[in-house]
Amino acid sequence: MGRMVRSCMQSLLKLVNSAIGMVGIASILYGLWMIRVWQRHIDDDPSPFIGPDTPAPWFMYTFLALGVTLCVITCSGHIAAETSNGCCLYCYMMFVFLLLILEAAVTADVFLNHNWEEDFPVDPTGNFNEFKVFVKKNFEICKCVGLSVVCVQCLCMLLAMILKALGEHPQRFYDSDDDFTPDNVPLLKNYVHPHYVVGDPIYGAKNDSWNVRINDKGMR
Repeated sequence: MGRMVRSCMQSLLKLVNSAIGMVGIASILYGLWMIRVWQRHIDDDPSPFIGPDTPAPWFMYTFLALGVTLCVITCSGHIAAETSNGCCLYCYMMFVFLLLILEAAVTADVFLNHNWEEDFPVDPTGNFNEFKVFVKKNFEICKCVGLSVVCVQCLCMLLAMILKALGEHPQRFYDSDDDFTPDNVPLLKNYVHPHYVVGDPIYGAKNDSWNVRINDKGMR
């Protein structure tokens, strides 16, 4: 029964954890798309305002870093779910918890601070302003997506804690060498090992023709 519950928790954690990976892949693709558009804009219409002192396009690289981070967390979650190792599960829960803390800090700064835009550097690409306008126009959809992502992360932490409480798989991890079954153990329970007696070798009787030939050689 415990083995079946553990397998269900492992499969469920992998499934829910895949949603975080999908968000990470979407963030990476969006960041790459913004970088491609920005490079094409610079190549086609170079602006005289863009120079060495121009702020870095942090918004694009932030999305890339966020996507890579989510993908790394997803990989660690799959490894933790597959092995059911306590250390891996603790690391995975710590990563998800730190991500939740970061999301909560950014959300609190946006909703509680009226001048929250001043906390972010200037984005020369204009993608940050476009993203802000998009969120304002589709606030309800964006709110549902954000809450869904947070719920998925909380569910991953809950499943990881349940899997940690169930413990490691008993057939994969051994505490001592006594749990291993020797290779020379017989399959039959009532099997009796044969007894061997050590003594002088016993030679069979020699035939007559051999004796005659030996005697002839001795007489010569």
